[in-house]
Amino acid sequence: MLESALRWSVMGFELAGAAVIVAVAAVASVLLVRALLAGVDWTSALANCRAAIGRGVLLGLELLVAADILRTVAAPLNLENVLALGLVVLIRTFLSLSLSVELEGVWPWRRRESERVRPPVVQ
Repeated sequence: MLESALRWSVMGFELAGAAVIVAVAAVASVLLVRALLAGVDWTSALANCRAAIGRGVLLGLELLVAADILRTVAAPLNLENVLALGLVVLIRTFLSLSLSVELEGVWPWRRRESERVRPPVVQ
């Protein structure tokens, strides 16, 4: 019964992760078109769209990592499964870190310093 619940949970997290990515991309695309039709400068509209999609991908990746961790709990504990999980989490963590740096322009451990130096961005 526990294995069945874990499988359903894994499937739920995977669906939620994919749904978040798709939904955020769709909403960001609609907002991009609306901004362009309203006469907003296309470079700033595109930058806002990219930032929104990046944040959606980050949230989706977090949900997918949670699914991978749950899948490992449900799977038999052996070296192959643990190494596979480690590799997937490493890749997704690297992607998350890269996206975070791309969006914020600063390393996560330097974020607090940069907030003190420059004023907050108003959108």
